[in-house]
Amino acid sequence: MTLATAFTKMHGLGNDFAVIDLRGGSANGAALTDISDTQAKAIADRRTGVGCDQIILIEKPRQKLADVYMRIRNADGSEVEACGNGARCVAALVMAETGRRHVIIESVVGLLDAEAASDGRISVDMGEARLDWREIPIAKPLDTLHLGIELGPLSDPVGVNIGNPHAVFFVPDAGAIDVAALGPVLERHPLFPEKANIEIAQLLSPTRIRMRVWERGVGITRACGTGACATLVAAHRRKLTGRKATIQLDGGDLEIEWLADGHVRMTGPAETSFTGRLDASLLG
Repeated sequence: MTLATAFTKMHGLGNDFAVIDLRGGSANGAALTDISDTQAKAIADRRTGVGCDQIILIEKPRQKLADVYMRIRNADGSEVEACGNGARCVAALVMAETGRRHVIIESVVGLLDAEAASDGRISVDMGEARLDWREIPIAKPLDTLHLGIELGPLSDPVGVNIGNPHAVFFVPDAGAIDVAALGPVLERHPLFPEKANIEIAQLLSPTRIRMRVWERGVGITRACGTGACATLVAAHRRKLTGRKATIQLDGGDLEIEWLADGHVRMTGPAETSFTGRLDASLLG
C-alpha cells in the first residue's frame, strides 16, 4: 500500500459517503485495489476516520455499456447491494469526469441509468421494484403488502425490494416514533434472513410523504434513496398515493416515480463536501 489513498467526501441530503476510486492511475491517485471490513469501519468512524454512513468504491466496469462499477460498504463493514444517494454521487463524479449528462453505473443489482436533471439534481433509474416474498427476501411465504410484524406502535409493514430489502411502516406521526430503539430490533427480525432497512412513513398528502429511516448496518441516516423508492411503492400499493410523490426526509426532499414498466426513478441532489487522502496508518 502506498502512503495515502485519495477519497472524495460526498452526500445526498446528508446521507454521507467516502468515495474511493479504485480504477487506478495518476488521475485519481488510487492506492488500493479493495478494502476489508475492518478498513471500511476505520474509514467510516466519525472520531478517528473520515466519518460516513457508507464507503462507495468505484471500479472499472464489467459490462461494455457501463461507465463504472459501484460497490457499497456500510459503516459496520458489511457490503450491500444498492444505495440510491450513493448512485447519484457516483453519477455526479462520472458526469464531471466525462462531460456527459447521461452515464451508466453498473452494480451487483444491474445497470443504473443516471442523467442530469434540473437545478443541478440527478435522476437515476433504480430498476424494478420487486414485490414477491422470495425477492425481498422473506423467510416464509407471505403477502408482502401485509407482513404482519408488530413492535410497539409499529405494525403491518409493506415489504419491497429496491436492490435491497425494505419494510415500510405507515404511522400517523413519524416524528413520534423512537427509531433508535425500534430500528435495530426490526432490522434483525427473524422474518428477514438478510436483515432489512426500516422506513417509518407518514402520509402528508396524496403527493407528499414524510419518511424516517433505520438503515441496516448503519443506523439512523438523514436520507435513504432506496428507502424513499420503497416508501413510494408501498404507498401506491396501499392506495395512499399515485405513482409519483415527494418523499420528505430528514435531510431534504427526493422526487420518486414508480414508472409504468415497474422501474422506480429517483431524482435529487448530490453534493461534494471535500477531498482528501487516507493515510496508510488509518488502514493498517
